[in-house]
Amino acid sequence: MSEHIVPLRIYVTIFLALLVGTAFTVWAGFRDFPGQLNVIIALTIAVIKATLVVLYFMHVRYSPRLIALIIAAALFWMAILFALTISDYSTRSWLPVA
Repeated sequence: MSEHIVPLRIYVTIFLALLVGTAFTVWAGFRDFPGQLNVIIALTIAVIKATLVVLYFMHVRYSPRLIALIIAAALFWMAILFALTISDYSTRSWLPVA
């Protein structure tokens, strides 16, 4: 199996993008957005940064298709677990208080 050589320029660009994302996270942390927008903005920034780390620093972008399938299956399983957890949490107020 041959390894893909990633130019240093790509790593520096991703590193700078992560620094900008971190600065944007700190900036957004000191702002008070209306409603649930604080959570949405924080999660969006976190997902973008995590995606950059997984794709480039964990070399998933240049991996075979089987690795992409395994990651997709893991994300699907995580979505199922989140859905079950949220459905359980959202129905707890229906239970009578003992």
